[in-house]
Order: sequence, then C-alpha cells, then structure tokens
Amino acid sequence: MYFIDAILPIPLKQAFTYSVNKDEAAFLKQGMRVAIPFGKSKVYTGIVYQVHDQAPVGYETKSIDHILDEEPIITAIQIKHWEWLANYYMCSLGEVIKAALPSAFLLESETIIKLSSQNFQDEASLTDDEFVLYEALQHQSSIHINDARSILDRKNIVSVIQKLLDKNIIEVEETVYEQYTPKLKRYIKLASEYTSEESLRELLDSLNRAHKQREVLMHLFMLNTQTKKPISSTTLQKKSEASAATLKALIDKGILEEYFIQQDRVAFLGEASSEIKTLNEAQSVAYQEIKTSFKTNDTVLLHGVTSSGKTEIYVRLIEEAISKGKQVLYMLPEIALTTQLISRLQKYFGEKISVYHSKFSVNERVEVWNNVLTEKPKAQIVIGARSSLFLPFKNLGLIIVDEEHEPSFKQYSPAPRYNARDSAIVLANFQNTKLLMGSATPSLESYHNAKTGKFGLVTLKKRFGNVLMPEIELVDVKEKNRKKQMTGHFSDRLLEEMHEVLKNGEQIILFQNRRGFSPVVECTTCGVSPQCPNCDVSLTFHQHRNQLRCHYCGYNMAMMQSCIACGSETLDTKGFGTEQIETELKTLFPNHKVARMDQDTTKGKNSYSKLIEALENEEIDILVGTQMLAKGLDFRNISLVGVMNADNLLNFPDFRAHERSFQLLQQVSGRAGRTQKRGKVLIQTYNPYHQILKQVSVNDYEGMYKEQLEERYNYKYPPFFRTIKIVFKDKNLARVQKASAWFGQALEMQFKENVLGPEPPPVGRIKNKYIINLLVKIPKNQSLDKTKKYIENVQRSFNSLKDFSSVRVNIDVDNY
Repeated sequence: MYFIDAILPIPLKQAFTYSVNKDEAAFLKQGMRVAIPFGKSKVYTGIVYQVHDQAPVGYETKSIDHILDEEPIITAIQIKHWEWLANYYMCSLGEVIKAALPSAFLLESETIIKLSSQNFQDEASLTDDEFVLYEALQHQSSIHINDARSILDRKNIVSVIQKLLDKNIIEVEETVYEQYTPKLKRYIKLASEYTSEESLRELLDSLNRAHKQREVLMHLFMLNTQTKKPISSTTLQKKSEASAATLKALIDKGILEEYFIQQDRVAFLGEASSEIKTLNEAQSVAYQEIKTSFKTNDTVLLHGVTSSGKTEIYVRLIEEAISKGKQVLYMLPEIALTTQLISRLQKYFGEKISVYHSKFSVNERVEVWNNVLTEKPKAQIVIGARSSLFLPFKNLGLIIVDEEHEPSFKQYSPAPRYNARDSAIVLANFQNTKLLMGSATPSLESYHNAKTGKFGLVTLKKRFGNVLMPEIELVDVKEKNRKKQMTGHFSDRLLEEMHEVLKNGEQIILFQNRRGFSPVVECTTCGVSPQCPNCDVSLTFHQHRNQLRCHYCGYNMAMMQSCIACGSETLDTKGFGTEQIETELKTLFPNHKVARMDQDTTKGKNSYSKLIEALENEEIDILVGTQMLAKGLDFRNISLVGVMNADNLLNFPDFRAHERSFQLLQQVSGRAGRTQKRGKVLIQTYNPYHQILKQVSVNDYEGMYKEQLEERYNYKYPPFFRTIKIVFKDKNLARVQKASAWFGQALEMQFKENVLGPEPPPVGRIKNKYIINLLVKIPKNQSLDKTKKYIENVQRSFNSLKDFSSVRVNIDVDNY
C-alpha cells in the first residue's frame, strides 16, 4: 500500500493522508496538485507533501480522485519557505497555500443536482419548493447548486435537496472545475482557394453589391502588404470600420477563414531597450559600497534621500544579476508604484519583465506563475506587490525591497498575517541570494539592524543632479484663523504659493489623509451625528454621490435633509477630506485642471496608470490625494507640495504614530522639486512647535531615530521587544470581554507585566463584531518559540471551552 500526505487550503493544522496505487505513487512528486475527497461530499485541491508507505493510525484512508498536474507547480524551496511562514506567523500551512497560490490553482468542488434514473410518479406528495426543483430538472439535465438557490429564491436549500435525496428523486455529484483558461486571440486570413489572382478578381466582381464585405477584403489586402504578421479580427474590424456581422458573413461564405492563437495576457508592447544610464559620482560610490557590503552581509539597507536616484542603482544591480542568467524579484508596497516603475524598467529590459499583483485577473496571475516556474525569459524580472514573494523562483539572483518602511508590506487580514519585507529576508536566505532594501525614511527596526551590524548600511545623502532638498515651511493654522487669513481650508500663504506656481506653468500636489467630503455630519441644534449601525464610527459624507458612507464596512445611506434625532435642518459638516479640498479648489482655481487620487477614484484596474500618466503629461495642474501620493512616485514638474493638516497624523493612539508621521511627511515632501529648480513644501498645522514637524522641516532623520529609539527602549517596544497581538471578536460584548479576560489571565500567569490589555481598539466595533486586543511583549532574552508554544497551548484550552465557541481569535506576530 502507498499513501500520500496532502495539504489542503483550509485552516487546519495537519496534513491529511490518502491512499494511492503503485503507479500513482511512482508518478506523484512533492508540489503536485491532486483532487481529493474531503468530508462527506466535498472535493478539494490538495498539494502533495510527501509519498510514503506508512498507513495512518486510527482512521481508514480514502483514495484520491485524480491527479491534476504532469509536473510539480510548487518547488521544494517554496514549501520550506511556506512552512517557515506558517510556523513564524502562527497559522496553518493551508492558510499560507491559500494566500500564495492564484485561486485558479485551488479548485473547489461545485455541487451538481441531477434527476435519478428511476421514474417518479407521485408528484402530489411533494411540497411547493420540492416540486419547483423537480419541475426545473425536467427541462435541464443538471442544475448547479447556486442556480437552485436562485430558482427557489432562498439561501438555505439543503433541507429541500435532502428531502428529494431521501425520496430517491435526485442524485448529487461533485465535480471539480478547472478555472484557468488560456487567452485565445482570433485572427483572419483569406481562404486558400482565393489566393490566385484570377479567383481573386472573380471574387471581387461577385461582391460588387456587397460594399461592406468588399471594403473588408480591400483592407485585408492592404494590411497584408504592410505587414507580414497575422492580422487579428479586431484590427481588421477597426481599420475597415465593419461590424462583426459583416465579418461573420464572409466567414460563413467560406471567403475568409478564422484561426486562433494562444496569447499571453501580460504582453510587452514597446520600443527596443535603451542604454542604461551612467551613474553619477555619489551613485557610483553607493553602488560599489553595496557590492562590497554583499560580500559580508546577505541583507543591505540603502538609505538614500528622496530623488537621489536609487532606482538607477537598482537597474545596475538587476542587469548584473540577469546577465548571469538569474531571476530578480523587485518588490514594491503599492500597486500605484508598479505602474510607473514598469514603464521605466521596460526602457532598459524590454520584455524580460513580468508584473504580479492583486489587481491582475486570476488568469494573468496563473500565466506569470507558469512563466516563472519554467524560467521563461519574459519572467526574468518580476515586479510585484507583497504577494509576488510566493512565486516559484528556481534561480533567484537578487531581491529588491523598495520603500521598505511602508506599512503596506504587512498583511493584517486574513492569515497569514505576514510582513513581506521580513519574509523576503528569509526567502533570500533559503534561495541563497542577496537582498537590498531601499528607503529615504527606513523603518526604525531596519535602521537599528543596520546600525547594530545585522544588515549592511549604505547611504546616499545627495539628490540626483545635486538638486537641493525642498524648502519646508510650517504654517500655523491657529494663528491664521485668529487673523481671519483662511479661505476655506487654505491659508493665505498656501494660496499665494499656489498662484505663483501655476503662473509659472508648474504642478502642485496637495495631501490630506482622509477621503470623502467630511468625516462627521453634526446637527448644531441637538449635537447628534449619524453613526454606522454596524461599526463604532461616524459616517463620512461623500458629496459626489450625496451619500453617507462607512469606511470600515461599506454601509451607506442617502444624505439626510434634516436631523434624525430632532428633525431640524441645521446640519453642519465637521472636518474635511480629499473630496472637499477638490470642491474648494474648483471654485478657487476655475481655470485649472484639478484631479483627485484616493480609494474612490482608483477602483479600476488601470485607474492608477491613467491618473499618473495624466500628471506626467501635465494634463493635471493640481492633484489632491491621500497617502497613495507618498509612495515614491517620480514627477518632473511638481514644484509645490501642500500638506493640508498634519495634526491628524500625529495624534493617533499607536506607538508608531510619530515614526509614521515623519515618514509620510518626508515622503510627500520628496515629491517636490525633483529636477533643476528647488521645490517648496508647506505644512499646515495647529501645532508648529511639535518635535516631529521640526525634524521633518530640517530633514533630520537621525534626530527622529535617536529620539524614538529612546522612547521605545523606555516603554519596551520594538526593536527592543517583540510583540504578538491577540485579537478577539464576537457579536456579544459581554462574551468577548469575558473571553479576552480569561485568555489574558492565562497569559499573565507566565508573562506577568509583559501582557497589556485586554483593551478595545480606537474603533471598538466593526461589522457588528466587538473587538478586544491583548498585547504580549517579548524581551530579547526570552525564547520566541517557547512563547508561541505557550500561547498555542492557551489557545487550545480556550478552544475547548463551550462558552467561548463563537469568539474568533486572531494571532498577529510582529503586529507592525
């Protein structure tokens, strides 16, 4: 007897054993996919973990349904890396696999209902619902369970199906659907019997009356003479301005033939590569230092001020790696950034680049996966967001993590709650390759690691072309309000600078980290403001839809005319978001083009690139946006950056608030004056004497680092202590309080004063679930593994308590 251990993409800790026959055992390898039965009637895709001959103790094995792959789609290094992720971030290997693989690889079963072959006579005995389903099956051979739901217009139809099964009227089967479909492109050619000149002339004469069809043929000949490439049906339709029906008529007559060619969804359309730029003196020094540092360190941090030309150094290192035939992974925190970087890198590397992130369709992701697995030249360089870490690299020569300080590298939900930067360091170790991190404002942990010798450190102090760092000015809004020098949310100082910049034909970026029109709508008579029914937050007013929306759960309602509580029409909006700034700008600068970049305006797949392109082509004069703007974008003609309100960044209940504010403000400022002329940054604040704002205004990263490090040391936070956050959620407040108190006491027995909480977060209820947090701090001399084991044991005891069975517990390791 032979067996395989399979991992299923479900949150269960262990692998499952299935029996296979001798031939299957010889064929199967680790990393292949198999369709396997699970539970009473489900079929899942499992990943083969190992093939062996040890029968499991205590249960009878089922046999596998069928094998889905010819070759493994997952490499041994990937499985090793995923096991590390599951172990470190305290989740199951199944959850890592679900996050790592494109969903087309993980087929789940679909239930199909059919009539059983027996002839059923007694229709009167059926209930209404049963009869409706029975009737539907008379006309169709089989029905998908989702269709059955819509036919009966009810969610829970299991009981109906069960009764029909008991009466032997229907049978149920589970089929697995293969989801990935290659993209086929339709091409058109002339049928072979019309290739001689005579037959061609006859054909054209016969089409004298069918002008449209004749037109199509003329255009086909023209295109044929211009290019030797196959002619696609869409090109032919466009050129000849014909309808699809005209083409179909010609194909039906046998004059034209259609044929299909499989095509990659991610294709590079551009001109040939250009030469790589020569580095300036500062860049050359940094490049050499990185190379030297790589000899002794596997990980190097490049701390280069904004616009110092870090990308050019990356390009040089990428070129070196791919000239040795290696693969390169270039990770970015934000999809908006990838769009700009792709066009820059394609100039150098042409079609060696593949892109991988969540805005891509499932099929596009499958293609990139397969290209990386088979080491195709078109996937030698992969640019991607955090999920690109999971691709099946076989020959990785370099990993670059750009903007490494970005919180977007951390996945907060669902599990695995991993940090892509830290996981990339481990991946580099498994792949035996080097990793370079780059940032103008490194995270405290990375900088501390570099300072203490764990990573190499290289600094770039000058901007490219020796352009000066932007001049940063703090504007005291409190003072301006007192002197009545504010127009809406704009101080006279900011408006004066904006007029000056626009007069010179340059562009402006305005930053406000709240979207919508205003975060609070309040009645001035009774003081009530509309709240979300599912979350503990007030609703944000979105003017363009005339809606109140919740930014946590998506709940929305129409804007009211009068107060819900007292009925008076004295509604006032408090606070402001990007939408309100945009509205004000349109009245202040009616002759200039204003655009907005936030989650509301970048929903579509290409919406980022359209906005970025419009800004690059100088079609936009003023761009208002949230922190999407702060992510390393490079615009040539921006000479002024305005921060509308710096205070709501600083006053945030989080030990990282000051570090994050410094990073955000510094990054936003870095978008200004990136070419010859020195840029200007105006930061509006009610508290211009705040320490962080002073450090930003003189670009003092070291000062901020030392001060924050001291605070972290005194209050026992990273990088001196590790943290594990445990989050409890439940619909019942009393239950979640009781559960978290029980868990907290169990932890305190072992970890004493290093357990903080239980405490509700700033927003204590989201989507009707109450939330309570516990935080465990782990000193450097305490074993991380033993701490996790203890927490897992407490969780096991917790899960066995009936009272708390409905409480969801999420564990987040390194919750930053």
